[in-house]
Amino acid sequence: MDIIKVDKTLDAKGLACPMPLLKAKKAIETLEKGEILEIHGTDEGSKIDLSGWCERVGHSYLGEKEEADYYKFYIKKG
Repeated sequence: MDIIKVDKTLDAKGLACPMPLLKAKKAIETLEKGEILEIHGTDEGSKIDLSGWCERVGHSYLGEKEEADYYKFYIKKG
């Protein structure tokens, strides 16, 4: 994955579904269109939840990156 300029980071580590998604919804409201939210999470199900949510509401799911003990998810506000 290319280097992504992140505008806001959300720590959702240790949270299970649906909390990472709910926190992402709240965090992205604080961003301007085109800005990028990075979410740190440990719930593997968030891959499906976040990408599906982005598709439904018009944000761009840029992908995820697996770290040693958590994931980084990237969403561009639409």
